[in-house]
Amino acid sequence: MTEAVRTPFDPADETAVAPSHGRDLFSKFDALIAEREALLETGVRDPFGLVMEEVLSPTRAIVKGKETILLGTYNYMGMTFDPDVIEAGKRALDAFGSGTTGSRVLNGTYQGHKECEEALKEFYGTAHAMVFSTGYQANLGLMSTIAGKEDYIVLDADSHASIYDGCALGSAQIVRFRHNSVEDLEKRLRRLPPEGGRLVVLEGVYSMLGDIAPLREMVQVSKAAGAMVVVDEAHGMGFFGQHGRGVFEEAGVEDQIDFVVGTFSKSVGTVGGFVVSNHPKFEVLRLVCRPYVFTASLPPSVVATAATSIRKLMYAGNKRAHLWENSRRLHKGLRDLGFDLATPEAQSAIIAVLLPDQDTTVRMWQALLEAGVYVNMARPPATPAGMYLLRCSLCADHSSEQVGEILGMFESAGKAIGYLA
Repeated sequence: MTEAVRTPFDPADETAVAPSHGRDLFSKFDALIAEREALLETGVRDPFGLVMEEVLSPTRAIVKGKETILLGTYNYMGMTFDPDVIEAGKRALDAFGSGTTGSRVLNGTYQGHKECEEALKEFYGTAHAMVFSTGYQANLGLMSTIAGKEDYIVLDADSHASIYDGCALGSAQIVRFRHNSVEDLEKRLRRLPPEGGRLVVLEGVYSMLGDIAPLREMVQVSKAAGAMVVVDEAHGMGFFGQHGRGVFEEAGVEDQIDFVVGTFSKSVGTVGGFVVSNHPKFEVLRLVCRPYVFTASLPPSVVATAATSIRKLMYAGNKRAHLWENSRRLHKGLRDLGFDLATPEAQSAIIAVLLPDQDTTVRMWQALLEAGVYVNMARPPATPAGMYLLRCSLCADHSSEQVGEILGMFESAGKAIGYLA
């Protein structure tokens, strides 16, 4: 007996059964697709599809054949073109090959991964460091693993998507408090039942508006409530604090933080993520944290560049000072021009320019790009409902002359679209 051969459905065959057709799973995105198509039909460039044809330095690239100042990267300390960093990556590539093809808990831990973790421990002054393949996975791993179903994670309502996704992957009960509100955090903690553990999740710098958390007060109320504290320093590492560890160092609460999460894709200038801690049981996370166990480890060239960059950041005081000078100058200059900014003064290397609607924001973004500067455009759901902004991310390698050029471009672009008088 031979098995029947399956053929494509033929509607002329009366014995054939038509395949069932469920709802198109992409239909939930129809409104967004239509909005994007309508936007592009106006003739503007796609703000989320920009291609850099050539990168010349941490602050310059070729976009559509034109040299453009980069004001929309997170290359805060300009380490992507540091000669020592690049040379370390080349040596590791030659010595260890292009990748590990394995998880950290199997064949994916090379000497470079341990050296990178040693660099992190030296940088942060901690007993333990754990390197993940991305910063997103570092948050995903810690949040989903550390708190169980009888525990509570208390987090700022404006927390990064990776923090929310880590909470969703885990089984802890989630409690949100109003952004940067010490009073609301204390109230939420007070209302929790005495049973179960509690983890308070904070960020040093909030990446959308560039504002910083009142960490000293928040850590104080968290510890008074018996909570462990994690601080995400993705946007604070490199230029806050005496050693560049982050906002928590500048706030003087280093000895009260249980976990620091960070990334290599900002000030470190490569890719990857990490968690550092002094908790005596920390190393067990290597066996139970799924986003660590079930992910291929970083290529040897990447951890070599990261370790070199981290060690150089420990002695980057002059770069930190210049970055702050750039940030304060750009913030004041934009405010003096008449732009609405998200913070009353420069709080970080991120300066968010608030605009009234999507049309104005897109036109301003394109006018700036045509003038020769690239910034990030942000809109809901990345921002709260109804909030549209252009996010400027400064670099320690921006020269004083470039900051002056940028201010001139903002002025001319604002006038060209009719936003500035």
